[in-house]
Amino acid sequence: MRLSKGALLVVIAVLVPFVVEFRTALSWFGITLSVLETGVVGLAVVIALLAWAMWPQEDGAAMESHRSD
Repeated sequence: MRLSKGALLVVIAVLVPFVVEFRTALSWFGITLSVLETGVVGLAVVIALLAWAMWPQEDGAAMESHRSD
């Protein structure tokens, strides 16, 4: 796991106001999102974050062999 469970929880908690403010920023450009669409965008970001966090890291030896190629 790339992040600890506590760090992952903090990042997800910070994403909530970010998604809401992103909706506000888009409205400045004439793009309106409904509450449902905002929720879908937020859920997609959280799922992508969870997928990245759960993806196994490469160990140092494997990375060294990639660098020598």
